[in-house]
Amino acid sequence: MSTITTTDGVEIFYKDWGSKNAQPIVFHHGWPLSSDDWDAQMLFFLSKGFRVVAHDRRGHGRSAQVDFGHDMDHYAADAAAVAEHLDLKNAVHIGHSTGGGEVAAYVARHGIPQGRVAKAVLVSAVPPIMLKTERYPGGLPIDVFNGLRDALAANRAQFFRDLAGGPFYGFNRDGADVKPAVVDNWWRQGMMGSALAHYQGIKAFSETDQTDDLTAISVPTLVLHGDDDQIVPYKNAGVLSAEILPNATLKIYQGYPHGMLTTNADVLNADILAFIQG
Repeated sequence: MSTITTTDGVEIFYKDWGSKNAQPIVFHHGWPLSSDDWDAQMLFFLSKGFRVVAHDRRGHGRSAQVDFGHDMDHYAADAAAVAEHLDLKNAVHIGHSTGGGEVAAYVARHGIPQGRVAKAVLVSAVPPIMLKTERYPGGLPIDVFNGLRDALAANRAQFFRDLAGGPFYGFNRDGADVKPAVVDNWWRQGMMGSALAHYQGIKAFSETDQTDDLTAISVPTLVLHGDDDQIVPYKNAGVLSAEILPNATLKIYQGYPHGMLTTNADVLNADILAFIQG
């Protein structure tokens, strides 16, 4: 396996496919998954001549199950460690859900200062903040996230099964084309990771105010969100992020769920490719 070790001693697994001379696209996965969640995108963009890179966040997938650093600051620093190790330049960073928060933090704090980033894409992403606050009164109440923590601690395996088989992909909607293998793959990825990393990660993805990160991102940024996202409601996420970002393009997909990169990969891949090449 390809791994690097961060400055605080954490082993991070990564994939790096394609010509080292090609423009790199870096994929940042959502909670509680792994780089495997990007299969449909990595194969597609590799076929289009790009270098594709993805890593497993600390505590997730094949990366080390450490008991520290499960916060957005460390997520961004780990992504920077991978980019520096591979010497990625002129890269496009694409993040889904929590990975969108990781992209915002990485690009703002590491990528732009080091001149490594060309563009960014936020898909069903958590910024600016999911939690209801005085600054963002349209957010979700803390009870929602406490409920996630309680369900994870009580029976993580069942909680993950219910989440993947229901709201994540919109499989709980009337007439949904439920794909059991997709649910199984989500569950497999989740259970590979650390219960502690997943538990502490709930705070990271829900309570981190990334307004300053968004404001600092000067590169062209594509913001994509489904209006039937039952995990990260689009009006307080994608819409607000696009308003805050200095150089954003927003696209809202009617009826698409949180996991639209899987359920509607053909549409999302084409739109992202057009943005990268535009």
